Amino acid sequence: MRKFFTSLFAFILSGLAGALIVQELAVLTGATEEYMLVFAAAVMILIVVTIAFFLVQFRAEPIRAVDRMLWWLLAIFGIVLIALAGWTFSVPAENRATASDLSIVAGLILPGVVAIIVQWLFVRWRLKRSVTTFGRGGAGA
Repeated sequence: MRKFFTSLFAFILSGLAGALIVQELAVLTGATEEYMLVFAAAVMILIVVTIAFFLVQFRAEPIRAVDRMLWWLLAIFGIVLIALAGWTFSVPAENRATASDLSIVAGLILPGVVAIIVQWLFVRWRLKRSVTTFGRGGAGA
């Protein structure tokens, strides 16, 4: 039950942080209706990240698994960032709307990275706290 509530609170915290980033990017870039895609994608990314961090808590060495998941997810988001930016610049110059496209690319990547880092910080903090042991120093009877 502890792992479930850890993931639930991490979901809420990272959702607030990700939504704050998306909202701020929308205001700074003067976003229009197409930015709703970014809000929807941020929620889907948040759900996937929460499930990933929830599952690694059940590993034999959960702290190490959470650290490894952080690096895997950041690597995936880095590859996606490079791919999306490359795709944006691969469009012929006369058909390119670079400013609005790059704001959407940033809106897709930055909230995901913030969600990953907030999830990692919260889950790792909760895993480091020792669970109360029973008996003489946790020794079995």
